[in-house]
Amino acid sequence: MNLLITGGAGFIGSHFTASALGGGQHFAQDIRVTVLDSLTRSGNPANLDSVATDPRFRFVHGDIRDVRLVDRVMAGHDAVVHFAAETHVDRSISSAGPFVATNVVGTQVLLDAALRHSVGRFVHVSTDEVYGSVSDGSWSESSPLEPNSPYAASKASADLLALSYQRTHSLDVVVSRSSNTYGPRQFPEKLIPLFLTNLMEGVPVPLYGNGQNVRDWLHVSDHCRAIELILHRGKSGEVYNVGGGTELTNEDVTARLLSACDAGWDMVDRVPDRKGHDLRYSLDTRKITAELGYAPQRKFDEALEETVRWYRDNRSWWQPLKAAAALT
Repeated sequence: MNLLITGGAGFIGSHFTASALGGGQHFAQDIRVTVLDSLTRSGNPANLDSVATDPRFRFVHGDIRDVRLVDRVMAGHDAVVHFAAETHVDRSISSAGPFVATNVVGTQVLLDAALRHSVGRFVHVSTDEVYGSVSDGSWSESSPLEPNSPYAASKASADLLALSYQRTHSLDVVVSRSSNTYGPRQFPEKLIPLFLTNLMEGVPVPLYGNGQNVRDWLHVSDHCRAIELILHRGKSGEVYNVGGGTELTNEDVTARLLSACDAGWDMVDRVPDRKGHDLRYSLDTRKITAELGYAPQRKFDEALEETVRWYRDNRSWWQPLKAAAALT
């Protein structure tokens, strides 16, 4: 298989790239992987150090909105796993343009190129945020899309666009929608790495509102296993929810991080809630379990402890990123 991974220098994409080249359950040794990444903000070449010298690996520095470049890169590939996206809700609220340009237009450019080159499968990686907030129960794949942030709206738009290419052009498209992913090498603007790195530097952490917003937490290794299953066994035109099975309030997660860093609640700044902050996300994952045999393997507290150790042991990775992006 010749596999194109967009956004492969980012958090989840780099883990998936390493898994694909490292002999994941459904990947053969003759796999060849091309990563296309623009290396803006969360894209980091260091994330690919473990595969950089593998002769089956190729890196292309470029933007998914670049029609000519994408056309050249797409040629000869059997499948695409599309991670590349602007993802941070707060930044989408202050400036939605880059989110629409990358997440919607970039996806359209990739889909057109995949269609021209008769790519065999296109996996579009999305988010549970497209469903909006749910007070009771869980979203199924047939739940209506009701995004509440510009980020979520841009991903919902891309989801619908990708599925339209399957229905209109018979392009083999499958969509995943995952819950909050965590683990090593996550850019330190998301809750867990931001709070961890702040506490490690003796800086208070900013907890929105009353801290009662609920999220389902998914370890990056489980997320990558799910994408691998979807790539190889998912049904064309289908959507699969990918969850971690651990719903916690932001206050609950904060308490665990404080304990891991031997810090008290005096290190928490209660800041005004952000605009349009969804109260609860929850995914019904029975479909991917029944059809593809997926179930999360990592227990949250154990995997969080490993994540804490990684950030503690890899200050040289995250400190320059925080300094450059002025993140606290």
